[in-house]
Amino acid sequence: MKRVSILGSTGSIGTQSIEVCEKHGLEIIAIAAHSSIDMLEEQARKYRPKYVGIFRDDKYEELKKRLSDTDITVLCGMEGLCRIASLEENDIVLNSVVGMVGLLPTLTAINAGKDVALANKETLVAGGTLVTSLAKEKGVKIYPVDSEHSAIFQCLQGNNPKQVNKIILTASGGPFYGYSYEQLKNVTKADALKHPNWDMGNKITIDSATLMNKGFEVIEAVHLFNVRPDQIEVLVHRESIMHSAVEYIDNSVIAQMSVPDMRLCVHYALTHPDRTEAVVPQLDLTKVGKMTFAKPDTYTFPLLDLAKSAFFAGGACPALVNAADEIAVEAEIALLAG
Repeated sequence: MKRVSILGSTGSIGTQSIEVCEKHGLEIIAIAAHSSIDMLEEQARKYRPKYVGIFRDDKYEELKKRLSDTDITVLCGMEGLCRIASLEENDIVLNSVVGMVGLLPTLTAINAGKDVALANKETLVAGGTLVTSLAKEKGVKIYPVDSEHSAIFQCLQGNNPKQVNKIILTASGGPFYGYSYEQLKNVTKADALKHPNWDMGNKITIDSATLMNKGFEVIEAVHLFNVRPDQIEVLVHRESIMHSAVEYIDNSVIAQMSVPDMRLCVHYALTHPDRTEAVVPQLDLTKVGKMTFAKPDTYTFPLLDLAKSAFFAGGACPALVNAADEIAVEAEIALLAG
């Protein structure tokens, strides 16, 4: 039975990860969240992990008081996240926190020799070479949890990575697919949070609406699969059934398909190399009916190319673009809340 620590346990991926662990009898030894102490307390009492972490220092005393009748150790801040990430008991650390805050815990887990199920894309966007080099040095596996990268990872199984011709990275196109530049001037923040297919957190949903998320995923794919950026083709696939594909040098294309449900990606990352009983519904292709593919509109949505340009510029440029995006999206969400 694998022992799992979940960073970001109260978010969309975190809650689905807990569901997968419960379904397959994986032991949750630690959980952590940014600031949602009500849900964190609820999770702690239900699953009784050994450790609970809260990133916001100002929430620490209240959470500690709430859990004072338990034997759970309460931790806080970045130090708390890193301690959880490096626990000796860990078999795998699932990192689903949002933003650059996820980089240091990922590095800490790898340095401690722990495998990582990675749902924090900023880890590879900002520190890709550092992270993958350390993982190679420590003999640690990084299992991608993004639907696209999980699909690519699955399509590569049993094949020679040197025989890959290109990676086909799919995108739903977000809620504004087909909009013109002029039409985008009239959309609201609430519109941007209405993703057509996926139930995700606000940050990723906004990034999907601008295609910045897909630009970041290109950078991730380069680091995860050791391919060149020119070997990655982005295609808009509105139905979100084919999650990505790999074309080999003989022009054979292997794709991974399923219903759009992030629990499958979490499931595969946590139970690899085994495939165990499903946590998502079966895919009925007769109900899908048809699947469509199109090139992305990078004139109307220029952030996809901007992210690629940051990668080619090298150095700290991807980290800078990531930081700028975090600030912009945080401001957007704050305006929406107001």
